[in-house]
Amino acid sequence: MPKQPKTSSNLRDAILVSATQLLDEFGPAGLSMREVARRAGCTHQAPYHYFTNREAIITALVTGGFTSLSKVLASARDEGDAVAIGYAYVRFALENPGVFRIMFRSDMYTPESDVNFVSAVASSRKQLSALCDNIYPQASEEHQMALGAYVHGLATLLLDGPPSLQFSNNTQRLTYAKRVLEQGLR
Repeated sequence: MPKQPKTSSNLRDAILVSATQLLDEFGPAGLSMREVARRAGCTHQAPYHYFTNREAIITALVTGGFTSLSKVLASARDEGDAVAIGYAYVRFALENPGVFRIMFRSDMYTPESDVNFVSAVASSRKQLSALCDNIYPQASEEHQMALGAYVHGLATLLLDGPPSLQFSNNTQRLTYAKRVLEQGLR
């Protein structure tokens, strides 16, 4: 069966999927425009029709990451439980390792290259603030930051830190995360 020609939006999406796979497999050092194009099944120049450079691809992925994280946290927030919000955050990190690792590395992307970037970050932060509000209504910004750092630190440790080595899969990591969150967020 002949290959379907890719439409503009399909090719742009294929480029982003390829970039995500490269980040998951090799980290930022493994992300090149040529390899993205090869995996997306297009010419090595095609990605430049959608993204000015590698950083623009990363910015699009980070923007999408913050948008997705915001939706995940909003859904968990509907449960009205701080543990559910924290758990959703950790689950997002473990299910999206490549993008999560770069989301908080402002040296990796150029926010001004994506008009949706600022609103995606703000929406995500608003959802994280809800984590604190569920435990400490009217808490200070510093208190919100402390709780956010707690959950982010747990996610990062279970993704890349020494504690991740004691588990063979994400199911085990998430089970452990729930126990830790129940201790710290109740």
